[in-house]
Amino acid sequence: MDTPAAMTAEELTRRAIDGDRDALDTLVKSLQGDVYRLAVRMLWNRQDAEDATQEILVRIVTRLSHFDFRSRVRTWVYRIAVNYLLDVKKSPVERMHMTFAQFADDLATGLSDEGPSEAERSVLIDEVKIGCTLGMLQCLDRPHRLAYVLGEILELTGPEAAAVLDITPALFRKRLQHAREEILAFTREHCGLVSDAAACRCHRRVPAALRLGRARPEALEFAQEATSFQEARAVVRQVDEARRAFALHCADPRASTKDFAQRVMQALDRYSRQ
Repeated sequence: MDTPAAMTAEELTRRAIDGDRDALDTLVKSLQGDVYRLAVRMLWNRQDAEDATQEILVRIVTRLSHFDFRSRVRTWVYRIAVNYLLDVKKSPVERMHMTFAQFADDLATGLSDEGPSEAERSVLIDEVKIGCTLGMLQCLDRPHRLAYVLGEILELTGPEAAAVLDITPALFRKRLQHAREEILAFTREHCGLVSDAAACRCHRRVPAALRLGRARPEALEFAQEATSFQEARAVVRQVDEARRAFALHCADPRASTKDFAQRVMQALDRYSRQ
């Protein structure tokens, strides 16, 4: 008999529905990364994304017995996540109603040569870079942001993303195309990682990020490793110009350190004792 770790999501789900606790634990652990990746890109704030991830996983587990296997498990999971994220209260960043024009102005006024050099490696450069790409997404409204995250960053197929969003494939393609055009136009004009003509450079944003509290060396939100602007630019420039915006958004924020599976199982134990 296969161990839970060797099973597909569908096999784990069947076992979990039948009462196999190990299968349920493995299933939650296999899903939590994808849910968090979606949540952090929708909400920007790491704490908000972690709270949303836990709540989404609880909803998934408590509704698992209703899954009918007419779609892939991950499609169903993303649908639950999307429904939650569409209803969750707006984050502080969203409440600012930031437009691409306003975001560009913010970037332009925060440039300084007092930070790291272009070739200097620093974890703060990675923090600024990822925070900026997540902030860029906040300039899209939720429907277009979801289309871009699902179709461009998480790379769901058109039919699957449309099923997740409960819209027609044609409408999904329209939203995705609009979001792509907005992101591409912005990065071509304002992001130095994508275009040499753009003034903004991640290392030149570090002093302003520190001053405004958007980057805190003692409590990094997103950074995974030290990098330099030159290194980050080289990664983005490996692809043709039309795909550079995509490459810019490919870097995942630092994974959450929360053990969501353990928390979900503990919550289930509490519910069962009530």
